Amino acid sequence: MERNPVGKLLLFGATGDLAKRMLLPSLYGLHADGLLPEGLTITGSARGDLSDDDFRAVTRKALDEFLPADRKDESALSSFLDRIFFQPVDLSDASTYQALADKIGDVSGGLAIYLSTAPSLFEPAVKGLQSVGLAGETVRIGLEKPLGYDLESSREINDTVASVFPEDRIFRIDHYLGKETVQNILTLRFGNSMFEPIWNAQGIDNVQITIAETVGLEDRAGYYEGAGALRDMVANHMLQLVALIAMEPPALYDGTAIRDEKAKVFRSMRKIAPEEVQQNTVTGQYEEGAVGGKVVRGYDEELGYDSDVETFVAIKAHIDNWRWQGVPFYLRTGKRMAKRRSEIAIQFKPVPHSMFSGRGGLLQPNKLVIRLQPEEYVQLLVMTKEPGLDREGVRLREVPLNLSLDATFAGKRRRIAYERLLLDLIEGDQTLFVRRDEVEAQWRWIDAIRAGWAANQTKPKHYAAGTWGPAGAIALTERDNVTWQDD
Repeated sequence: MERNPVGKLLLFGATGDLAKRMLLPSLYGLHADGLLPEGLTITGSARGDLSDDDFRAVTRKALDEFLPADRKDESALSSFLDRIFFQPVDLSDASTYQALADKIGDVSGGLAIYLSTAPSLFEPAVKGLQSVGLAGETVRIGLEKPLGYDLESSREINDTVASVFPEDRIFRIDHYLGKETVQNILTLRFGNSMFEPIWNAQGIDNVQITIAETVGLEDRAGYYEGAGALRDMVANHMLQLVALIAMEPPALYDGTAIRDEKAKVFRSMRKIAPEEVQQNTVTGQYEEGAVGGKVVRGYDEELGYDSDVETFVAIKAHIDNWRWQGVPFYLRTGKRMAKRRSEIAIQFKPVPHSMFSGRGGLLQPNKLVIRLQPEEYVQLLVMTKEPGLDREGVRLREVPLNLSLDATFAGKRRRIAYERLLLDLIEGDQTLFVRRDEVEAQWRWIDAIRAGWAANQTKPKHYAAGTWGPAGAIALTERDNVTWQDD
């Protein structure tokens, strides 16, 4: 696509944890590799009354803490800090925006805004930006989640932003889409002739997607109590992975074609009715247990009071279209799980007839495993013959064919997902960002599940920290003679 880089970047929430851990290191990485437009300025903004030099000191400290040692270069750091400026703004106070506009100056060369703030501040933020001329045709805006907590609130936010910025200048961020392995899903599917002919209900038995975390609340108690696992992980990251696995081949690799196909998947997802929610969903909340050999407190103990918010959810989903009719998609995510893992497992159907007999063991169906983190690899499990004379029958064994991205591309630097997303925002490429119709279709599906939980007065079942969740999650798949991919 034709790229249209801007000359200025405005970063709201510039002194927050996300900025220090991800955004500033990502921008430095792009700068050090010569990928930022020449002359691009980066203006940070937050409520704190900092000077330019104060913010440069904050930035230097963040880079010292979060950059890998091999990426630290004093010359690159010094020239990066020359790009950095700061202007305090209280997003809820309209009188503070004019000083920001004065600091930013002329935006005829293009301005990209990165807005990471509470949803309640979206309306005053975009109205304030508009009032001082920071929302014109040369300005685009990136929106960090959460973008609402249900369909109604999401529509309110989208309507507010759309009243100032058209859709082609709105960049809704889901950082999972910036991960290298996630983007490799499209290459794996549509760049190799062997998979697409069997990538359907005739060739695939089931799909499993797991995002498991070993951490607990950390510093997100306020947010998490209002979200829970379903809204926090399923409503964006997991459903985006579903769409990439399930979408039809786009005509082109561009933002419109890819997002058109993803939106069709979301519209085809079968809503789970209240009378079906008990059979097709499992919720859980972690209690005291052991993670990494250390005893950890339960969710309520961390929180300081009793709560019914789910820290785990497992779902059996279906996509009602020609390609996927009858193929279950099992989704599972939770905190304080046995291992940190994000992966997709594609279970293919078995061969129609096995000619092997004797002491050869069971013929296992092939499985494709796409690991997103902590390692990054693609693994195809296939059957092979064990060496021997086979006088008592062929002995079979399942073995992996591995493509380790870490090993294969060892000479290539692995980029933070935000590097790619920030560069795409600066250059105007919407391919890896989420469109409004995608967001709203996702929320319709999520809201139906929550309505079912409310109708059934569903409460999360407890599971010990350091396990794979409540027992009901195992039953969810075993009723279909399916086992979770836990290796």
